[in-house]
Amino acid sequence: MISVLIILLLTAGICNSNPDAKRLYDDLLSNYNRLIRPVSNNTDTVVVKLGLRLSQLIDLNLKDQILTTNVWLEHEWQDHKFQWEPLEYGGVTELYVPSEHIWLPDIVLYNNADGEYGVTTMTKAILHYTGKVLWTPPAIFKSSCEIDVRYFPFDQQTCFMKFGSWTYDGFQIDLKHINQNVGDKVEVGIDLREYYPSVEWDILGVPAERHTKYYPCCHEPYPDIFFNITLRRKTLFYTVNLIVPCVSISYLSVLAFYLPADSGEKIALCINILLSQTMFFLLISEIIPSTSLALPLLGKYLLFTMILVGLSVVITIIILNVHYRKPSTHKMA
Repeated sequence: MISVLIILLLTAGICNSNPDAKRLYDDLLSNYNRLIRPVSNNTDTVVVKLGLRLSQLIDLNLKDQILTTNVWLEHEWQDHKFQWEPLEYGGVTELYVPSEHIWLPDIVLYNNADGEYGVTTMTKAILHYTGKVLWTPPAIFKSSCEIDVRYFPFDQQTCFMKFGSWTYDGFQIDLKHINQNVGDKVEVGIDLREYYPSVEWDILGVPAERHTKYYPCCHEPYPDIFFNITLRRKTLFYTVNLIVPCVSISYLSVLAFYLPADSGEKIALCINILLSQTMFFLLISEIIPSTSLALPLLGKYLLFTMILVGLSVVITIIILNVHYRKPSTHKMA
């Protein structure tokens, strides 16, 4: 009973500490319907400005072709029902409200790879006295990304994240980039000021572009925004742990021809080299996606050297056969 009384007293104290904000909140949301688009006429269009802040590049899974990112999704739009005169409310120019209490655009990630289309963390929205609404929720998105492995590990990958409204067409919601001025393309489309550098990838470019798509079912346009990320792999790890051992093992096959035939290790050396190259080939196949469209350059090199080592085994067998021929076992010419 005492704890309940303390909570009530604290709540009353908080409410009395900022009565202007409380009165403004009640006036704005008392008759507000969060299910209705914020327009004066039904034919009006809500312009939603969309931005993306990249916080962390968590992972680019080559095998599953999935890009995992930690982002902040910036939304900005006008809601005429949230306009007020600051002088009438004690000079309050901004109000922070739970986003569950206001209308939100249903912006989703079209090319998601795990079934999470939209934002799951509902943060507070900022209402400005001019009617401008700002909402920047954080999210971890998994998007599908087509991987090109031809030059692995010296490769560059370009992934994109496609955002658009799931329900509303272009006549109801017009989607634009938050920094879009002239044209549909923005050279720096992703904000990297809060980016935590990746240990595996360098970011080369982050352009964004607005598209308008027409689906076979409908005659209305459906705008969307592509946020592109061009990545270049940091090659030091693969150079030290993959390329240098592969090349070194390949050159060992030449030493088999310098071993004397009486040592008995010529064929054993070639077979051990062949097994080592097979192990590296299997390691590469575990890293890259299972595709028949392209074979990585390193895989081609290993395949070529495996063929050469296999031929060296055959040649070594022929050399040993000739070396150990005797009149008692073979007819001499």
